[in-house]
Amino acid sequence: MPSGDLCFLSAVELRERIVRKQVSPVEVVSAALARAEALQPKLNCFITLCGDEAMAQARDAERKLMAGEPLGLLYGIPITVKDIVNTKGVRTTFGAVPFKDNVPDEDAVAVARLRAHGAILIGKTTTPEFGSKCLTDSPLFGRTRNAWDARRSSGGSSGGAAVAVASGIAPLAVATDGGGSTRIPAACNGLVGLKQSNGVIAHSQAPDAFGNQTYVTPTTRSVADTALMMQAMAGEDACDPWSIGIPVPDFMGTATPRGDLRGQKVLYCLSPPGRPVSADVAGAFKASLDRLASLGAELEEFSGDGYDIEPIWRAINHTVWRTRFSKLAAEHKGELSEAFLKQLALATKVTGVDYQEAMFARTTLFRRVQSLLTRGNLLAMPTLTRTALPIDQDLFGTIEIDGQQFDSVRPHWFPWTMLFNMTGHPAISLPCGFGRDGLPIGLQLVGRFRADAELLRVSALFEASQDLLSRWPA
Repeated sequence: MPSGDLCFLSAVELRERIVRKQVSPVEVVSAALARAEALQPKLNCFITLCGDEAMAQARDAERKLMAGEPLGLLYGIPITVKDIVNTKGVRTTFGAVPFKDNVPDEDAVAVARLRAHGAILIGKTTTPEFGSKCLTDSPLFGRTRNAWDARRSSGGSSGGAAVAVASGIAPLAVATDGGGSTRIPAACNGLVGLKQSNGVIAHSQAPDAFGNQTYVTPTTRSVADTALMMQAMAGEDACDPWSIGIPVPDFMGTATPRGDLRGQKVLYCLSPPGRPVSADVAGAFKASLDRLASLGAELEEFSGDGYDIEPIWRAINHTVWRTRFSKLAAEHKGELSEAFLKQLALATKVTGVDYQEAMFARTTLFRRVQSLLTRGNLLAMPTLTRTALPIDQDLFGTIEIDGQQFDSVRPHWFPWTMLFNMTGHPAISLPCGFGRDGLPIGLQLVGRFRADAELLRVSALFEASQDLLSRWPA
């Protein structure tokens, strides 16, 4: 098989071929690195490549394979890790100039588990400073371009992770999601992006473990590959109180397109009031609902009133950022982006009372979503209101939807993602079509709390109902 073809295989298929000794870890990792080096000048999705280390690990993996040693779930499979997630001995910059030479002395728990299963890190993918926005650019590395159209943004903040997978560099990527940072770039680049339930994957870098709304997540091209990553990454750890006592289900066995959706009720909503959706996205969403119905699901519309939560998210999230980064901003103002500094400045207007009221509102939101998921098994809505934004989009500029301009990117582009960071329910973005501009469109499905495996089963059925896995960027 030509080495380039290896880059277009799923992780599940690569795993099978490696176990059968039809292909070697050295061939797989070599192909991934060659593709990364070829595409990096065009896409700019890496901030660090680990070529020498990755090849050394691949050669060691090959020796163990030939010696008949036990193999992990991800043995010899190349992965990337977002440059906000700690990797032992590998530069981790958080996308920020002041941390350009930072090298952690330990892996994040999720990364350590992937490595323990034999995954091989080939590089760290780009992120805006500290994962702080829905566009992937930074003074440290510039802009990351969409895998389908270099004139468009990759989304963010896990833009590099998504582009590396969508362009066939590596099949698996570790991302993060604090308000949609996995699901937004997944939708922009035609991928599967899961934000799992709170605690399902232990988060060892959350500074506030109890009030946490951020997640270390998988990004892949297929539901089966997401299940494979989840099987390796999930499980309790003493560092994360929400992870303790949560059993690890059979993600891989459950996430197969078997059966149907008879007996399942899907509650759906196009958008909260006042949040316009492009005609392309509305059409793809309608077609997605029709597919769910054809699988046997009962559909029922729910009202989007009261789910425009950007002010709540901002009060909580920006207060966290202010607490973490105000000293850094004062000492390194000239090295940080204007957008990052503006977001920190917004938090100065949030009082302690405002913050606590937002936390009360967060509890109310959780209970409202719980009530919806008592009536139905799943929720459905578009991941984004339009396809990927222009490459030079300003976070504080206007956003264009079907020729009309709207102020404020966050609530107008992704009104449905931040909600489930607040409530902790599992939410997944799945490819569901393409716009007239040739760019991918995403469907977001939301499952019951801690019912992540069931959400993957439904996602696998939806994925199998259409033929999008065969489509790759040019």
